[in-house]
Amino acid sequence: MSVEVDTVRSVEVPTRMVHGPGAVARLGELCRELGIRRPLLVTDKGVLAAGLVEPALALLDDAVLFDGVRPNPDIELVGEGSAAYREAGCDGLVALGGGSSIDAAKAIGVEIEHGGSILEYEYGGTPLTRRVPPLVAIPTTAGTGSEVTLWAVITDHERQIKFNVGGTPLIGAHAALIDPELMLGLPPAVTAATGLDALSHGVECYTCDYHQPFNDAVALHAIELVGRWLRAAYEDGSDLEARTHMAHAATLGGMAYGTESAGAAHAMSQSAGGVHDCPHGALTARVLVAVCRYNVPAAPERYARIAQALGVDTSGMDIDQAAYAGVDELARLTDDVGIPSMVELGFSEDEIPMLARIAYEDPQTFGNAREVDVAAYEEIYREAFAA
Repeated sequence: MSVEVDTVRSVEVPTRMVHGPGAVARLGELCRELGIRRPLLVTDKGVLAAGLVEPALALLDDAVLFDGVRPNPDIELVGEGSAAYREAGCDGLVALGGGSSIDAAKAIGVEIEHGGSILEYEYGGTPLTRRVPPLVAIPTTAGTGSEVTLWAVITDHERQIKFNVGGTPLIGAHAALIDPELMLGLPPAVTAATGLDALSHGVECYTCDYHQPFNDAVALHAIELVGRWLRAAYEDGSDLEARTHMAHAATLGGMAYGTESAGAAHAMSQSAGGVHDCPHGALTARVLVAVCRYNVPAAPERYARIAQALGVDTSGMDIDQAAYAGVDELARLTDDVGIPSMVELGFSEDEIPMLARIAYEDPQTFGNAREVDVAAYEEIYREAFAA
């Protein structure tokens, strides 16, 4: 599949980005500019324990703390956050944490503005018609890019899936504070998983059926930054230069999404993440290499360009050789930063038929570079398990 040259497309970036070491000091000022007087600060207990919440609260005049975010936020959690927002009389949101906290804050904002349960606003269901309340997103990991994406991913335990809400600037954060100093000292495993999540956004959005030049530009730069700096950030958590470049990579990867979806790797990790509660970034990274190897025949030129972005010397190679050399480099990077195996992430090969079926049913299947059916997903999963 390919986009016709005369297809009319659009790009919208509704989020103001304030970035650099120490950027979080601008939090109070940004909230005042947005008219926020009593924000709900949405975070998790890990960020609280790391000592990042108190300094943020000190910059706010009348904030209410909601620290109940869990990994892979679910429908019930969003409802709890909305109730806390209403009961405290809040008029805006501050999300401090990884993608789970930022996605939770976005979803809380949807419920506040539209009423009902976030489940009603699953993509393809009731459309969003109003923008979420003023929201400042402060990422503490370099991964999801949720601070600039136009999506929130929510878990539905009853269906054992994750679903998307958004695809519109109405859910985007009003401002993002991207401060790499908040990411210093992240554990290596978190650095690896979130960093490869950022890379997966670049790779899938650059090769997906919806790619367009403006998204291509940020996707490629995200890939270049991760290829150059992830190992350094993984090996030395105090390396501010590496953390800064990785923070930029995550935001650029989030921007690469635009209003569209990604591809088969995200269809797999998003659907499987509803079956077993495991780190989204690690799961996406574990299936990404197999997806890329499957996709190369559909877009060899693009995968060859990815190889160059990852630092592979492709001189003397033809397009196919260069494309597969890039996939090999991606596999090396995945191994170098210790991404767990599928079994270590909690999955069994006996689950492959079920995992393949629910991946095929995920909407991101339709953005994949190469047509993929249930049988193809089974083949990709088998390769991911073998790795």
